Amino acid sequence: MDISSILQGGYHHPLTRSWQAKQQLTKSMLMYPIFITDDPDARVEIPSLPGQCRWGVNRLEEFLGPLVKKGLTSVILFGVPLKCNKDAHGTPADDPEGPVILAIKRLRTLFPNLYIATDVCLCEYTDHGHCGYLNEDGTIDNTPSVARIAQVAVNYAKAGAHCVAPSDMMDGRIKAIKRGLIDAGYGNRCTLMAYSAKFASSLYGPFRDAAGSAPSFGNRKCYQLPVSGRGLARRAIVRQLLLVTFWAFVTPFPVEGRSGRC
Repeated sequence: MDISSILQGGYHHPLTRSWQAKQQLTKSMLMYPIFITDDPDARVEIPSLPGQCRWGVNRLEEFLGPLVKKGLTSVILFGVPLKCNKDAHGTPADDPEGPVILAIKRLRTLFPNLYIATDVCLCEYTDHGHCGYLNEDGTIDNTPSVARIAQVAVNYAKAGAHCVAPSDMMDGRIKAIKRGLIDAGYGNRCTLMAYSAKFASSLYGPFRDAAGSAPSFGNRKCYQLPVSGRGLARRAIVRQLLLVTFWAFVTPFPVEGRSGRC
């Protein structure tokens, strides 16, 4: 079946069905970003993001319980591995004993109605801090990068994620992820939410600090969009909507006259 024919992943969950009916932004449409580290009992404050912490899976109930009672309906998980052996291929990204997969399973048990999205990227797990595989000259090796990112996304879906959100900006990764989800039986059970137009911006600084995902050398200008590339951004969004990503998002939010360069 053609991947553009699979629509059910966009409304498989009660929350996403309600989102499809919304015509204005409401608090139920906001996702709370959770930074999950591989120390299960961690609660580490993040100086660059005041009021936010890196959490271990054993602390999720005490942190999220009160928020769920107040009406929190969805979270997005970012893995922050501090103890694992990182390598050139981001092997720890989908480790069954790694922080993201353990957190997905724990949250599904603790809060059955909570909608769980996962960021999908390799930068937190590679020893070089870039979002994909590298060639010998340090440039991105796109084809194996896409295959690996799709593999990680499918494994998050298998662990119980309701939504996978690739943030890497590799060409072709949306089609590969969608194909992988369909082939694994999750095309109608897991939403694909793309970082469709992700600009190379210094506004990510605090977030990269929180996730420990800054590159060890160079920058990401060759695969994230140039900050002035509005035409490229439109093409990227249209390309991904044609592949039936269920939401396309632009990041960082434009700040007139202030979009920095990394």
